[in-house]
Amino acid sequence: MTSGPIVIRAGKATESEQLKVARVATIIIAVVAVVLGILFEGQNVAFMAGLAFSVACAANFPSLVLAISWKRFTTQGAVASILVGTVGSIVLICLSPTIQVDVLGKSLADIAGAWWFVPLKNPAIVAMPLLFAVAIAVSVATPEMDADRTFREMQRRILMGPSDPARAGAGSREEG
Repeated sequence: MTSGPIVIRAGKATESEQLKVARVATIIIAVVAVVLGILFEGQNVAFMAGLAFSVACAANFPSLVLAISWKRFTTQGAVASILVGTVGSIVLICLSPTIQVDVLGKSLADIAGAWWFVPLKNPAIVAMPLLFAVAIAVSVATPEMDADRTFREMQRRILMGPSDPARAGAGSREEG
């Protein structure tokens, strides 16, 4: 949550700014959760949890996989993939029978022929390939000069652990 001001301010956010962003984000997420809970009252909780995981998966999975496996993957590619994944998955869910029929009470026969109707209950099958394409296209269009070095460093840390055990937990407490 607190990486927002760091990304926007090029790694120069103070600890108090990060704390403010975290608090505001927490409040926004809580309000959205309450509103969604009211809107989806009476729906199958397990299915709704599946949709939430679908949005989270679409937003994060391509970035995680590419960050681990592709040395030309860039920050801009990750941000684009996460934004498109989150917004795209939510839009696909809103245009699906899950919302249109189950929540809004529209007749499937009435909306099945509409140009905007998405006949999938879960957007992951459409969103996932799109997000890989977005992440790759944006990364190729916006190369980072030190991407190869940081990729090799990350791979070394994954395989060998931190080079200085005293600093292993210090990364989360350091300011940008």
